[in-house]
Amino acid sequence: MVTNRARCALRAMLLAATALSAAPALAQDAAVEARLDRLEKLVEGLIERLDAETNTHAAEDGAMRAQQAEMREQSAALLAATQDLKSRQAELAEQIAVPRSQEDKGFRVGKTTVAYAGYVKVDAIAQRTSGGQLPSGSLLRDFLIPGLIPVGGAPSGYDTDFSARQTRFILKTATDVGAEHKLNSHIELDFMVTDGGDERVSNSYVPRMRQAFITYDNWLFGQAWSTFQNVGALPDSLDFIGPTPGTVFARQPMIRWSKNGWQLAAEQSETVVTTPTGGRVITGDDTIPDIVVRYDHKRDWGTLTAAAIARKLTMSDDDFGNADDALGYGFSLSGKVKVGARDDLRFMATAGDGLGRYIGVNIVNDAAVDAGGNLDPIFTYSGFAAYQHWWAKRLRSVVSGAYFKADNPVLLTSNQVTDESWNALANLIWSPVEPLDIGIEVMYAQRTLEDGRSGDLRRLQFSTRYNF
Repeated sequence: MVTNRARCALRAMLLAATALSAAPALAQDAAVEARLDRLEKLVEGLIERLDAETNTHAAEDGAMRAQQAEMREQSAALLAATQDLKSRQAELAEQIAVPRSQEDKGFRVGKTTVAYAGYVKVDAIAQRTSGGQLPSGSLLRDFLIPGLIPVGGAPSGYDTDFSARQTRFILKTATDVGAEHKLNSHIELDFMVTDGGDERVSNSYVPRMRQAFITYDNWLFGQAWSTFQNVGALPDSLDFIGPTPGTVFARQPMIRWSKNGWQLAAEQSETVVTTPTGGRVITGDDTIPDIVVRYDHKRDWGTLTAAAIARKLTMSDDDFGNADDALGYGFSLSGKVKVGARDDLRFMATAGDGLGRYIGVNIVNDAAVDAGGNLDPIFTYSGFAAYQHWWAKRLRSVVSGAYFKADNPVLLTSNQVTDESWNALANLIWSPVEPLDIGIEVMYAQRTLEDGRSGDLRRLQFSTRYNF
């Protein structure tokens, strides 16, 4: 028969489940997970006991059987609720995606869990350029921008700069909107490529928005890395980007849908045109977003990403006296392949017509303008490969090489535009403790114009980064 002891046990388990369900902010608490596991086992045991008593007392009167059935239904409901609570706890933890060692960074505000991440990074860079002296405020003194490598001037001496501008802060939120939906946000700031600083007194720089987006289930709304770019393929470099000439690199507003490895996005369009004298015009006349389709293939050996982009390049008659549009397109294949226990090989290959602003921080432009005032998309191809090797548990290195080539219509752009660019780098990074990286990196980069002249950059960089 059903005893008072069984009824009391059931009531106690119901009370425990209620108390745990009232504290979803403890989603990553190991103690809560352990209690949920014990509760689930207890309920399963109670159901087995009720089944046994039902078989033993099958001949009892109807009231007893009804009471046993009611107890069994309550136990089954409690088991379902416990299992649902476990799944929801895991979902909330997954939404925040904060490592267990950093749990103290998160806090609860109503139904929203807030977490933060980022790093503090200090760089010391000494570099020289063969084709001219870099101005004090040049962005090339902070990180590699191939299109800014001087060509045609006198060699410079070594210039040394200290900077903390790459320091980054990320704020994330995850709001509990029920088991059927996920609602998150992401805001990311740093101090690169902004005004306000000097090297005389304050070295103060204005923060800038890198990313700011909302995710709701499979949808993303806001500014993020272009779907055409595989950020996971970028190597571990001390330079801000690393294999710059050979990589897709763009952040912009978009609407993106993702499911089962597939991504489809409509992203900010912007046509950039080379003038007949080699200058640059940003038309601002675009009406149709850039469309990107991407597939990520993940296996035990690593990941492989294929992406395609279609663009409508547009200009009005205010720009060059004639309104016109043209098709731009591109394909990119990238990935990360595991080598041995910890090493990996990363790569990317990209080609297309009218891709200029997407490659290597806009090394060349999307299109030129012919004599009739019509757009002529510029074909480019580029790529990089990088190998990471772990010398010891806390010591690693990366060796990387990248290349870019443009098929400029020289009669329309002049011969003063970039024809090709490449770079190579190697580094050594030591992590004395897990959140701290101390490294040294050497880099060589070259830019060649259509007229055959070239300039190079040689750099030695020391960096210290504390990840929090």
